[in-house]
Parts: sequence; C-alpha cells; structure tokens
Amino acid sequence: MYDALRSRYTFSCPAGGETHVQLSSFRVLERLPGTAHPVVYTVRFACTCGDEHPGLVSHDELDYAPLGLGEGTFLNLMTAQMDAVAGELGELAARRIQAGEWPWSFFCYPEERPRPVFPSAFFRLSVGGDEVGVAVRCPVCGAISVNLVTRAHVDVPFHNDPHVGVVEHVFADDAAQALEAFHAELYSARFDARRLDLQ
Repeated sequence: MYDALRSRYTFSCPAGGETHVQLSSFRVLERLPGTAHPVVYTVRFACTCGDEHPGLVSHDELDYAPLGLGEGTFLNLMTAQMDAVAGELGELAARRIQAGEWPWSFFCYPEERPRPVFPSAFFRLSVGGDEVGVAVRCPVCGAISVNLVTRAHVDVPFHNDPHVGVVEHVFADDAAQALEAFHAELYSARFDARRLDLQ
C-alpha cells in the first residue's frame, strides 16, 4: 500500500483503477471506531483524476511505513538483483531518531512549542499552492493546532521546515460538540435574556 522509495500511498480510483498519492493529498483522516489491532483509519484523498475518494489505511501503513519499516524491494543495479529496503531504511530512521531528529513535527499553539508527531495525529489537510494547512491533535495536551507548512514537511519524513506558519487560535476539541453547545445556548433562556439586554 505504501511505497517508501516514492513516498506514495496506493489506493483504488473509480475512474482510473489504481492511483498513487502522497500524504499531502489526504484531506480527512479519522480513526474508525471499534478498531484496535490493527487500528484502521478512513481517509478522503484528492485523486489524480481530479475527484476526492475514500480509502482505508492501517496505523502501521500511516505512521511506520513512510520510515521504510514496511516491506519493499528495489533493483540493485550493481548486482542486478532485487534487494530488500526495510532493514536499511529502518536502521537509518532509528539512527536519526536517536540523534534527536523526528520524522514529523508541528507547533502546538496552546503549549507554544514544537512537538514530535506521527501522521495519525493529523485529521484535516488543505492544500493551497505549495503550502498545506494541517490540523493536528497534540499527543501531549490533546489540543488542536493548525500549522501552515510545505508539502515536503508532510510528505517526506525527517524534512522539517525551518519556518512554520501557526494559526493563533485555540480550537474546540470537537466541532460537533461546539455546534451542540451553540444550539443549546441559542434556545436557552439565558440567550433570550442576553438578547433583551442588547435591545
């Protein structure tokens, strides 16, 4: 499903059969309820055909396969044989993490600090030109932050932008809960009293 050498996920496209997209082509990531071993995410991705399609991706494919920890082979031109890449890429990733580098990072606005993260913490992505707006749930405080980064920051593990745009706003945990709270407030006596005060 994930090609570590090309940094692309393989999905089904109703119009063109099989398609290959990068992580920055994802628009929505949501964990399927009830899945535990393995955890499965439903994604909506922007396809090369021009439409958006749904897909499924496992936790391992989402977080660990981009580090080269999955299966994969390449044609070694020196030996004219197919060689496995998982061991070599996995060792390289482990050395970089031990050196203090993290494959993905984002800036947590409420904590005012950068945090290491995996793609499973992303839940909304929006592309505008060469930049990607990424809504991320902080694995430490649980708050939602929105960062503006380059496509490479999302697509290429261990590529961290020197400058990250941050939306300076504390977002509610759940938009549905916020709408329910607003709906309850709208039809409450407290809202009627406040409206009378304004008149």
